[in-house]
Amino acid sequence: MVLSISAPAVPDTPPQAPSEHSLPLEDGNEWSGFPAAAGERRGREPLPAMRVRARPVPHEFGPADVAELVWLRAAALLPAALVAVSSADGGVGRSTLVAALGGVLALAVPGPVIAVDMNPVPWGGLGERIGRSTAGTMWDAVRDLHTLTSRREIERWTQHSPSGLLALVGETEGRGRRPPRHDEAAAVIEAVRRAYPLAICDVMPALITGVWRTLAAAHAPVLVARATTDSLHHTMRLVAHLRAAGYSTVADRIVLAVVASSPDTDRAVRAVVQQATAAVPAVIPIPFDAQLARPEPIDVRRLRKPTRHALVHLADAVIQRCADPRAELPLGAVKERA
Repeated sequence: MVLSISAPAVPDTPPQAPSEHSLPLEDGNEWSGFPAAAGERRGREPLPAMRVRARPVPHEFGPADVAELVWLRAAALLPAALVAVSSADGGVGRSTLVAALGGVLALAVPGPVIAVDMNPVPWGGLGERIGRSTAGTMWDAVRDLHTLTSRREIERWTQHSPSGLLALVGETEGRGRRPPRHDEAAAVIEAVRRAYPLAICDVMPALITGVWRTLAAAHAPVLVARATTDSLHHTMRLVAHLRAAGYSTVADRIVLAVVASSPDTDRAVRAVVQQATAAVPAVIPIPFDAQLARPEPIDVRRLRKPTRHALVHLADAVIQRCADPRAELPLGAVKERA
């Protein structure tokens, strides 16, 4: 797809070399768009056009109107865009969500997307949801931080998900090494985000200020909660605590993913989810999916249709926070074949 939108000239940035894992950009569509509605522009002069290339939307993803906008906005990301995924508690399916959301973003962004496991524990986590083809881990990247100056050096240690997501996964065998500290993992994030159009980090529960700083540094801070009253109440307390501690700007950008752990959602849980919409700007329920419940690599194209739709809505909320605001699309954009 090709997107023509009104925007000011973008500062010169070094071109990013295509990755062997990225999908082709051909066979797309042309869209014509404008920044904001005339009333929202408040009399400002029209901005010069900007043209970006977007990938075709895979047929597995919908709703079609939402997916089209996600894929188009994904072609106009802010430089060094960062998504940080944390939670109030452990055991909420955070790493699973990182792999699933990252898989959708990897299919949408016209360039490689990388996930980074910032959890210090040497078990479970992102590696099980990505899959391992080599022995490389995040711990190796921490050790060789000074060498992480290019994609080639970073990808010495990455794994690849079935959806094309690159990942620096955690260690499963200590091999006599200590786990990375949070500040060491954060240094890897800073190195990685300079080399990729979008990075998504799997962060430990937000129990320390270091995690809060990581959330504050992200364009899109995401919190994950189980679809239980306890998990949701804990998450709302965390949001209130962030505001009280001077992190209101983080709380104002939070995307809350509520992950169901069973096919049926209790009425009390639905009531708390509704209450959460008053405290959090975006609340996205993720329905139960047996494939997400298994500790196996995730191919988002093979998930159930309701799950894929929910992940597209989650990606929409995330991408809106990561896209260049100068590339805002109209609600009534007209689609033209290239």
